Formats: sequence, C-alpha cells, structure tokens
Amino acid sequence: MKAIFLEAIGKPFTLIDKEKPTAGPGEALVQVKAAALNHRDVWIQHGRYFTKEYPAILGSDCAGIVAEIGEGVDETWLGQEVIVDPSSDWGENPRAQSRQFKVLGMPEDGSFAEYVKVRAENLHQKPGHLSFEEAAALPLGGVTAYRAMFTKCNLAEGERVLVTGAGGGVALFAIQFAVAAGAEVWVTSGTDEKIGLAKDMGAKGGVNYKHENWGKELKALAGGFDVIIDSAGGEGFVQLVKLANPGGRIAIYGGTTGMIGQLNPAELFWKQLSIHGSTMGTASDFAQMVKLVDEKEIRPVVDIVYPLEETEAAMRYMEAGKQFGKIIVKVGE
Repeated sequence: MKAIFLEAIGKPFTLIDKEKPTAGPGEALVQVKAAALNHRDVWIQHGRYFTKEYPAILGSDCAGIVAEIGEGVDETWLGQEVIVDPSSDWGENPRAQSRQFKVLGMPEDGSFAEYVKVRAENLHQKPGHLSFEEAAALPLGGVTAYRAMFTKCNLAEGERVLVTGAGGGVALFAIQFAVAAGAEVWVTSGTDEKIGLAKDMGAKGGVNYKHENWGKELKALAGGFDVIIDSAGGEGFVQLVKLANPGGRIAIYGGTTGMIGQLNPAELFWKQLSIHGSTMGTASDFAQMVKLVDEKEIRPVVDIVYPLEETEAAMRYMEAGKQFGKIIVKVGE
C-alpha cells in the first residue's frame, strides 16, 4: 500500500510503498478514502510533541470503508462506510485522560495511508449526508469542540457564546455546534474576511482581535457571554474573563499565544466563573458528537483537498495558518 512516511524530526513527508497491515482479534482494517491534517502532525514533524517515536506514519483523522475484520468483530462492519475515533485508552476517569491515553498516528501507524488498522470499538458509521472528505474532517476537531462546549461548559439553548480564533478547525466546529444547539454565537478572528465567513455559518457577529481595544469593542456589541471557547490563552485571556457573565464558563483547549497574563482573582470569584481545561474527549464524547452531527446534518468546513502524495505541501499550507476549515488529503477514489 502507499503511505506517507516521516523518517525523523525535521524531515519532509515522503510517499512510500509499505506492506498492508492485517486485522488482529478485535481489530478492523479500514480502506482510507480521506484523511485530515491536525496541528499535531506539524508539531510531530518539528519534534514538538510529547511522543517522539520515529520513523512514523502520521494521521489521526480519517473516513473510509471497512475492508477486513479480525476475530470477534461483528461481520456487519464489513463494507460499511465509517469514521474512526482516533483516541484510545482514555481510562476510567471521565474527567481526565489516563497516562495510557494515545491518539492514532504516533506511536501507532496512522491514517496517511491507503489502509489503517484500528480497534473495532473505535468504528462509527459515517453520517449519510457527509462525503468522505467532510467525514474525515470531523474526528479530533469535532470531539475537542464538543467536549469543551457541552461536557465541560454545559451549554444550554439561548445562551450567548464567544468562540475565539474563528478559522481553525476546532473553532469552526464550536460555532456550528453552538448554533445547532440554539445559542447566540459571536467570534473573534484575525481577519474581517473570516468573521464574515463565520457569520455565513450562523454567527451573529464578531471583532478582529488585532484591534487594540477588541475586548471593549466586543462588549459594546454583544454584552457579556455565558460560555467562552478559547484556543489562544496569552494576554487576551484577561479580556475573556472581563467579558464573561456572572456564572460564566470558559473552556480553553489551546495556547497559541502563550502564557496567560495577570488575572484579577476578584473577577473570578465575585462573578462565580468556572475555567475548564479541555482536550480531545472520551469515547462517549465522540459518540455524542457524531450523533449531533448526524441529527442536525452539520457539514464540517473543508478548506482545501490535496492528493495523498502532496501531504508535505498540505503541511506547509497548514503551518502558514491561512485556512478557514480543515485541510484534507484524498487517499482513494
């Protein structure tokens, strides 16, 4: 089979021929039709991920067709169109992942290949309204947004939500999920164009975080927020605390702008705020996320599709940060 190979830290992704894996007991072999990039893949290429086991076949997100099953797996899975939950070994505590928790694509061979071997318990039927490319965009970004929004922040219909950094995959899922849940959604972004695209998705409005007084600007437009979903951290997080309503919940799943600035404790305790760290999700989170996408017929936003052999170019496109939505590699016809 053809696969994308990363030899070592700092090396480019290359196309190789590799022996097709075989499904063992409790496993399934998925013929990959499309896979999606995550920033995790770029971090691994640069040696900035906590796991460092090279050489490797990366890729966490994928959609495809079950081509082979191992002993003990329900035969009805054969030939089914599926998406794969890329996470395993979360552990017994639903509040936080165990030390054994891992994600497909390192240390195990991932989805940037014509076939990927996974645990059968991680298979989910692909929602019928989605293409393979759309379905491949869903797993890590979708479950991260779902857990932050619903499991951690317990979003309710009619509440006002702020999603920072509109343009990234998780942020766009957060916008779509919140709109589908009946919330009033606002965004921040680094370009007015992306704010406009977010409004096309159902957001009520937004502000450019490059403006000097973006927090005051947003406060004047929207008032306060019941739920805030953030990927940036940094000095801007102080503004998010100011923007939170009494009883508000803030979930942070990334830290692209670095260390959080000085917070006034009184703003936290007097407003009874809750700040939640969140990353990825449990098997239950994933199943509930797929159910929401299926029932509400949500379509993931796909920015661009590359052929498998151009995965290195796709990585550089992601690193440039210009995308609005997910970057996909098309593997099979």
